Amino acid sequence: MLGNLWTQTHGERGVDAHVLVTHYHWDHIQGLPFFRPLFESQYKFNFYSFQSKYLGPDSLRQVLEAQLASPYFPVDVSTMTAARTFHEVTSGQKWEINGTRITAGWLNHPQGCLGYRLETSGGSIVYATDNEPGVAEFDQNLRELVHDADVFVYDAQYSPEQLATERRGWGHSSWLEGIKIARECKVRNLILFHHDPDSTDKVIDGFLSAARHEFPATWAATEGMTVSLSERGIHVALPKSRIGQRRRIRFAATVSGQGEDGLNFEEKAIVRDISLQGAYLTLKSRPKLQSELRVVIEAAGDDNRSSVLSLRGTVIHFDPGSEKGNNGVGVVFIEEPESVHPND
Repeated sequence: MLGNLWTQTHGERGVDAHVLVTHYHWDHIQGLPFFRPLFESQYKFNFYSFQSKYLGPDSLRQVLEAQLASPYFPVDVSTMTAARTFHEVTSGQKWEINGTRITAGWLNHPQGCLGYRLETSGGSIVYATDNEPGVAEFDQNLRELVHDADVFVYDAQYSPEQLATERRGWGHSSWLEGIKIARECKVRNLILFHHDPDSTDKVIDGFLSAARHEFPATWAATEGMTVSLSERGIHVALPKSRIGQRRRIRFAATVSGQGEDGLNFEEKAIVRDISLQGAYLTLKSRPKLQSELRVVIEAAGDDNRSSVLSLRGTVIHFDPGSEKGNNGVGVVFIEEPESVHPND
């Protein structure tokens, strides 16, 4: 996404970019070989990270070259025509880039990890992606980075219960630890980050809801989310489909579509869970996957009149419902084609 946006926006002018790499685990570096500007000569990149005790000097350069080595990738690093400069940094180091002051600090994560604090004219942001609490040295490092930050992006991969039991020692944290640090260090906004791959959107929404009860200025990181810092404060923008949290409801609806047998059906149903993105329905029919459904929800209107909400959706999931004879059906809503009004 970002690489394509840069090539579309900057064209032949390119960008002089600075990349802060927290550590060398795959989930934090695997996008680099697919980042299009690295293969275009008008771009310049400065990479910053630490010297790994497993790799020695020039660790980050070695990591990048190994990613593109045969037989793991079809082309080697020589095809990256963008200028690349590598800088080794360590905990406590401070430097400045174009007026932005940067501080690095060790976090508690297997094989090492750096957190970064960026101080700009518009405010401060701390990026602490992978950290397990409980080791005094690293806890202190983190609090020094985080103190009085406008935005604190923090590892909230696990639930507090998981962190205390089955996931202890795995190098990650929870939303509750993020809240504790945010309060103690007088943070103004907390962003829960590094979601577990096994966590559904519903689980993340649950973490966010619980966190906001304790610390209202909490956000859950999501694809396409942007955070802007300025002298007027911070501005958070979310993709339209995830602006609202899911709501558990029980509305009657009429659903029509095509079943697995290819026959059309129409039946009364119950909408149990809904958001601006989709819904979870209880049906007796088994709609065909990737088929379209029409969901018509009746709701109370003004002056004791009923109003109708008609939505078009695509079936993405079904499973045996909790009630005998019913099926649970997951639907993603899709936009209606715009009506044409010749006289408009």
